Amino acid sequence: MSDAYVVPPHLVLGPTLETERLILRPPAVEDFPRWAEFMADPETARFIGGVQPAPQVWRMICTVAGMWALTGEGMFSILEKSTGLWIGRIGPLHPYGWPGREVGWSLHRDATGKGYAAEAATATMDYAFDILGWDDVIHCIDPENLASAGVATRLGSRNRGPGVLPDPLQDHAVDLWGQTREEWAVNRSRLKR
Repeated sequence: MSDAYVVPPHLVLGPTLETERLILRPPAVEDFPRWAEFMADPETARFIGGVQPAPQVWRMICTVAGMWALTGEGMFSILEKSTGLWIGRIGPLHPYGWPGREVGWSLHRDATGKGYAAEAATATMDYAFDILGWDDVIHCIDPENLASAGVATRLGSRNRGPGVLPDPLQDHAVDLWGQTREEWAVNRSRLKR
């Protein structure tokens, strides 16, 4: 990255959350190389729109940062505390036309299988219910994405059936998983054990 793109930390819009092993914060330009690598991997991009070239990923990051500025929600970058490495994205977001308020996640291939998705999702669900005041959270999950369905199940979400995404994603099959604020209160106490 060129030094021309370095943004001072005080200009990052949005909250920062911390868990035992992770930092969640709005995207920053230094996330771009790993985010572009992540979106270039056919396996990790399979359920989130497919492989995308670096210029499109750059626009995606800028769009997500803009979403935080305009709406106070969006995708967090997930950073591994011990290394500072960008390992994925997770959001409390509600894009225009979306079937509900979503906490959705995607991890870089080298971060899977470590419990990071559930750890980040727990913090993000807490934020969505406690800070944003949401009454309900969904997760739009491709029926073939068994790993994400497993994370949703671990969180206590249930499959509510097929959903429809807005144009141009309307032909992409998704199941709407989710839970209410009241269900999360019960499920969250179970996760603390």
